[in-house]
Amino acid sequence: QGQLVESGGGLVQPGGSLRLSCAASGFTLGTYAIGWFRQAPGKEREGVLCISTGNDITYYPDSVKGRFTVWRHNAWNTAYLQINSLIPEDTAVYYCAAKRSCIGNDIPYWGQGTQVTVSS
Repeated sequence: QGQLVESGGGLVQPGGSLRLSCAASGFTLGTYAIGWFRQAPGKEREGVLCISTGNDITYYPDSVKGRFTVWRHNAWNTAYLQINSLIPEDTAVYYCAAKRSCIGNDIPYWGQGTQVTVSS
């Protein structure tokens, strides 16, 4: 049974950085697109960005461009989300997902989420 496990969340001050990890087991992450999502308190889950199997990156909210980046390490079956210049509005539970494609919502695997809190 395939599984995704996120880690790396925590409490960080505004302007700080975090690196989230998304480790896959039971399947080959490199054969999937990887989507990162977040859900802030009282809000719906939103897509943040997606990296295709060819490593093309699609950013969804303009607010993350230039601050968020993503890459995959196929040999480690792991993907990473680097978040720089954190702002309080980035506070959310962050989820990774293995998608059939960055286009569409066919998502066989979801991670359990990791909390990111931006506060002074």
